Amino acid sequence: MKAVPFIAGKLRFKGRLAIVAISVSFFVMILSLAVSGGFRTEIRSGIADIAGDIQINGSTEPIDTHPSYYDKLAAAEGIESISPVIWKPGIVKGEEDICGVMVKGIPMPDSCSLQAIIPRELARRMKLKEGDAMTTWFVDEKLKARRFKVTGINESIVDANGAMIVRVPLADLQRLCGWGPEEASALEVNVTPAFKETWPLKAKADELSWLSYEEHAEEEDILHAETAHERFSQLFDWLNLIDFNVLVIILLMTVVAGFNMISGLLILLFRHISTIGMLKSMGMGNRAIAKVFLQVAARIVLIGTLIGNAAALLFCWLQDSTHLIRLNPVNYFVSYVPVNVNWGLLLTVDILAFAGIMLLLLIPTLFISKVDPAETVRVK
Repeated sequence: MKAVPFIAGKLRFKGRLAIVAISVSFFVMILSLAVSGGFRTEIRSGIADIAGDIQINGSTEPIDTHPSYYDKLAAAEGIESISPVIWKPGIVKGEEDICGVMVKGIPMPDSCSLQAIIPRELARRMKLKEGDAMTTWFVDEKLKARRFKVTGINESIVDANGAMIVRVPLADLQRLCGWGPEEASALEVNVTPAFKETWPLKAKADELSWLSYEEHAEEEDILHAETAHERFSQLFDWLNLIDFNVLVIILLMTVVAGFNMISGLLILLFRHISTIGMLKSMGMGNRAIAKVFLQVAARIVLIGTLIGNAAALLFCWLQDSTHLIRLNPVNYFVSYVPVNVNWGLLLTVDILAFAGIMLLLLIPTLFISKVDPAETVRVK
């Protein structure tokens, strides 16, 4: 049996306060990661639902929904779907109020003509419910009105520049604009998860723009692809700020847990100063003795890490199931605190934080070299 693990197993450290401090630190770290990931997931999915991951536009409206190179666009790596859309600003008139909206025409069956899916906030303000008629005015060269039937009310997570999104059949807006069935405002592209991060998405958008430039026929307009990150840059800057705050929290919590363990390890060393002297007198070196006490400390850190992780994951499950903590969607874009656990990132942070704490614990082990066996060991 090796001496270091044997001796470490015999030492007892009643460091309950240290375990609590480490547990709280890891609880805060994991919870911060989960909330940051939750915001990023919810807002990204909300933006993709509104405007796709990439939007392809022309220099003028309308654009051809099936250009000559459409099959090459659809066959590009990572492309999940391409859908034509039409955007039109409108005004919804209620019995007592009016509200500006963005009307989005999306592909729907012909049987859905003059039907609309509206956001819950619009339904609340206009006192609308499913089955009600909703008059929408469009200001163009001439004032036009359409009377839609409300067939759905959705919970909109993110809106487009502050305007509520009303979804209607694409064909209705094509007729309103006087466009043909192969004309639209833009093409919305959704990509696979591997391309949803900022730089892969930007590279994919540039690839689609270049494909349009290279493959367009002489009479066709050159289309330009723009990512959701570019169109909603303020939202993604806000998400980056959250990520930076999470990084600061992780560093602070690691330092707090580390210094709590430093004080705990110093107490352990002072209590066992005679043991240190005895081990030295038996020929054990400073490094080996330091390993003994570091193994004891590592056991405490590991227990605190596991407790903190378990508590954080339990809280995340509870919040995800019940939406217990609510938010004001006007300020935070969502009505509750979203959580999303990235297991790979969680494990990485656990390992790095554990390693950081153990590195900090090398500081108090320097005390071992100062212990003189002749002064600490007393023969009775």
